[in-house]
Amino acid sequence: MTTPIIQLENLSFAFPGRRPVLDGLDLTLNTGDRAGLMAPNGTGKTTLFHLIMGLIKPSSGTIRVFGKTVCREKNFRYVRRRIGLLFQDSDDQLFSPTVLEDVAFGPLNLGKSKAEAIAMAESTLASLSLINLKDRITFKLSGGEKRLVALATVLAMKPTALLLDEPVTGLDQDTRHRIETILTGLDISYIMISHNMEFLVRLTSKIYSLQAGKITVDDTAALHPHFHLHSHGTHPHEHETRP
Repeated sequence: MTTPIIQLENLSFAFPGRRPVLDGLDLTLNTGDRAGLMAPNGTGKTTLFHLIMGLIKPSSGTIRVFGKTVCREKNFRYVRRRIGLLFQDSDDQLFSPTVLEDVAFGPLNLGKSKAEAIAMAESTLASLSLINLKDRITFKLSGGEKRLVALATVLAMKPTALLLDEPVTGLDQDTRHRIETILTGLDISYIMISHNMEFLVRLTSKIYSLQAGKITVDDTAALHPHFHLHSHGTHPHEHETRP
């Protein structure tokens, strides 16, 4: 049986003085789901993630997480303990002096002792083959290293589900491959925003798009300007470049 983790019903959001970005949106993430989300920039994909995490408030509609309606900050504190958000910009996620401190921050917020938090951080870094970075100064890391460490900060909290905002955009091929390997090996549900068609096809079982503020699904094959044919071809997307 599948159990709903995230349920969004008739969700709408508009920035002050502007037209709605999301308008009556419905979406469900069940246990075991691995969903992709593609749409042009500015259509509300990141906004959707921020609403789920309670970083901004909807204009209307209902957000249910683990079967409970969440609308107050105290409710969303529980959500943030169970759902991990990987921000689009790693610098928004990393703020401690060293890598180990950054990865241990989440477990500390879960109420773990300092020793327990450090052990969890080291275990997570080791499982991702990043233990060699633990004493590095975070802001001196390369872009790819920051992305991997940002993912480690999320996984150290042992989340039930993930919201991944452009996890491989702007990264070199080796780092993209490492992140793909990590995500493939996880037994966890997630929604992933990406413009990379091949990446989404490999890592997700369904692909959504945002159109006119609502979620749509398109699994049909379609020719598009690259002059080739595959499923999800009507979604705006990019393709991987090969060296």
